[in-house]
Amino acid sequence: MPRKARIDAPGALHHVIIRGIERKKIFRSDYDRKNFIDRLAKLIPETQTDCFAWALIPNHTHLLLRTGLTPISDLMRRLLTGYSVWFNKKYQRHGQLFQNRYKSILCQENPYLNELVRYIHLNPLRAKLVENMKELDRYPWCGHSVVMNHTNQEWQNIDYIYGLFADQKRQARKKYREFVKKGISEGKKPDLTGGGLLRSIGGWTVLKGLHKSGIRIKGDERILGDSDFVDNVLKSAKEALEEKYELKAKGYDFDRVLVRVAEVMSMEVDQVMASGKSPQTVKARSLLCFWAHRKLRMTTVEIARRLNMSQSTISRLSMKGEKIEKENRFNLI
Repeated sequence: MPRKARIDAPGALHHVIIRGIERKKIFRSDYDRKNFIDRLAKLIPETQTDCFAWALIPNHTHLLLRTGLTPISDLMRRLLTGYSVWFNKKYQRHGQLFQNRYKSILCQENPYLNELVRYIHLNPLRAKLVENMKELDRYPWCGHSVVMNHTNQEWQNIDYIYGLFADQKRQARKKYREFVKKGISEGKKPDLTGGGLLRSIGGWTVLKGLHKSGIRIKGDERILGDSDFVDNVLKSAKEALEEKYELKAKGYDFDRVLVRVAEVMSMEVDQVMASGKSPQTVKARSLLCFWAHRKLRMTTVEIARRLNMSQSTISRLSMKGEKIEKENRFNLI
C-alpha cells in the first residue's frame, strides 16, 4: 500500500519523531548534539517556524513544531539531509542514518499542546538519561531546561508556553514544572505517538462504546485530534490538492504563472525575472514565489533553482506575495 502524503498548512502543529535506522545512535557525542542544535537554530528563525518542545535522545529525537513560512517537510529535509551528510563524513560511514522518513503527526492544538510539551520534555527522564526532575531541569539537550531558564535557546518559543500557565513568567514556570512533574507517574503515553483513530479517541474501549451507540468517528494516523478536526484537516488538504491538479490540468506551470504575474503587474516577463531590486520587480517576484509555491505546490528548492536565489529568500518572498495577492485582489486564473 502506498504511503499517504504528508498534511501541512501554515499554522499547523506537528509532533515530529526522528529515529535512527535499526535503532542505532544518531548522536554519539555532545558535539553531534550541538551540531544538530546549531542547524535548528538557523532553520527555525529562517523559516519562521515555532518550536515549542524538543528532546534529543541518543537514537531518536522529538520536536513540536508549528508551520511557519515553509512546509515542515522543507525544514526537515534541509535539517536531516545536512546533518546526515555531516555525520557520515565525520564517522566515515555510508548509507542511511535515519529510519525511513521521519514521522509527523498533525495535532489539534487544544487540548493536546500542553500534553505534547510534557510528553516530549519527559523523554530524557524516561530514557534514563537523567535520574530526576532536578537533573532534567538542567539537562541541556531538551527544551525543558530552556523553559526552566537554565539554558538558552533563542529559537525555542518559551513565551507561548509560559502563556499557557500564567501571565507572570516566574509563576508560569512554577506551574509548568508542577504540570511536567505530574506526568512522571503517568508513564509512557502511546496515544500521543501512534494509533491514528485510537490515539485521537482514547483507545479501543471508548471506540467500541461509540460504535455500539451507532456513532462513527473520523480518524487518520497522520492526525491527532477529535473527529471534526480530522475531517476539517482532510477536507482542506483535499481542496489544496485538487487546486494543484486543476491548475496543472489547465496547463499552469512555472512559466505560465510567470506570464500571469507579468500580466497582472503590467510588466514584461524579463522585468519580473530581472535581478534588480526595484520595488516593482521585488513585488512581482514575491507574487511569483507565492503562486508557484502555494498554488502549484512547487518546493522552495525548485523555485530557488529557477530564480537563482536561496531557499530562505524564496520563503520570505512567498510570504510577501500572499499579502500582495490579498491587498490587490489578484487572481492566478
